[in-house]
Amino acid sequence: MTDTNLFVAVIAGIAILLFLILKLRIHAFIALLIGSIAVGLIAGLDAKQMIDTIQKGMGGTLGFVATVVGLGAIFGGILEASGGAKTIADFMISKFGLKNAPSAMVVSGFLIAIPVFFDVAFIILVPMIYALQRKTGKSLLLYAIPLLAGLAITHAFIPPTPGPIAVADIIGVDLGWVILMGFLAGIPTALIAGLVFGKYISKKIFVEAPKQIEDQKSNNLPPIGQTLWIIGLPIILILTNTLFSAGTFKVDASVLNFIALVGHPFSALIIANLLAWYVFGIRKGFSKDQLLKISTKSLTPAGTIILLTGAGGVFKQVLTETGAGELLATSLGNAGIPILIFAYISAAIVRVIQGSSTVAMITAAGLVSPLVVNSGMNSVELACMVIAIASGASIFSHVNDSGFWLVGQYLGISEKQTFRSWTVMTTILSVVGMFSVCLVYLFV
Repeated sequence: MTDTNLFVAVIAGIAILLFLILKLRIHAFIALLIGSIAVGLIAGLDAKQMIDTIQKGMGGTLGFVATVVGLGAIFGGILEASGGAKTIADFMISKFGLKNAPSAMVVSGFLIAIPVFFDVAFIILVPMIYALQRKTGKSLLLYAIPLLAGLAITHAFIPPTPGPIAVADIIGVDLGWVILMGFLAGIPTALIAGLVFGKYISKKIFVEAPKQIEDQKSNNLPPIGQTLWIIGLPIILILTNTLFSAGTFKVDASVLNFIALVGHPFSALIIANLLAWYVFGIRKGFSKDQLLKISTKSLTPAGTIILLTGAGGVFKQVLTETGAGELLATSLGNAGIPILIFAYISAAIVRVIQGSSTVAMITAAGLVSPLVVNSGMNSVELACMVIAIASGASIFSHVNDSGFWLVGQYLGISEKQTFRSWTVMTTILSVVGMFSVCLVYLFV
């Protein structure tokens, strides 16, 4: 198999993938599998090799991702049903004050999107920004853009949200390092894309809260202390395990073994789920049957993400088995293009063309993962790679992204105004996120 044929195989596979998704409107799960098969067959794999590669790529990826995404989805579902997300937003406004409500919205979005999917968290908190606009008379965008920035950054950058979990697993990096790098890159990104741009665009576009939608009532919400503690517990456990396993602290082997158990994402999220089930569920008056229904319903969107991630793992495995990944790595080195930049550009191109940030992240991860196998990159550098992909996959949300229409609909703004506000914000988020992670990468 010549180098030219391998390049043709990769380009043809990506072209087929995008054609199936954009033109024929075939679901990305099937499209990724077909694109992977196309790459394999053009590159010279026989039928048995192709089937074995699909099984290996799917099974190897889902062993971790399916468990974490499923546990995270159930946790977020119980938090949503209990009103825990609104508790955080109410608390932030009470502490920051009405004058600093945009800052409260950034922090609220940043925290709430850790356990709750982006669109669900936004819908839960929309009444909050409506109330703020009516109270102050300022543009709704002054509060909406900071909230959306916080939600979007956490959704893309910080596990246990599905995107970074999938990319981390495909690339092969510990989630604890991804969480650390996500926070380091996410904080300055939230300040610039959320607060600075939100203040600017709110002066250019005045938007009133829709009159027909009433504010939600804050009845029987869980206490803020409990809410923050339960959301933060799995993150603290995972980070603790990362630091101890890296040898940062010297402890007895039995202690290290215990930390490794409770600090693994599986155990950390199981613990968080059990606490949420009791504290947010049973103690708030939910019956066991109600909690079962909430848990079952929350797994519906998780199923799509799990299957997409598995298909992304197949794409990665095909690139590895055919040698296309190694060829791309060599070509990048010869061309002088850093892998980090290639990762960002790959994710950005897929994002702009087909819309879904999750598909963009998984596709880019599949392209990049064979390049890092023999690169000698350490855990921090690999975590930076995850954030670079997440940044690229966040860029320029427009009409082919469901988030574009969700934001426009709930804020009551035109397509042009959505472009000027939401689309520009996601682009700033992408660029600042990439710049931030490049600075971290240079100094590790």
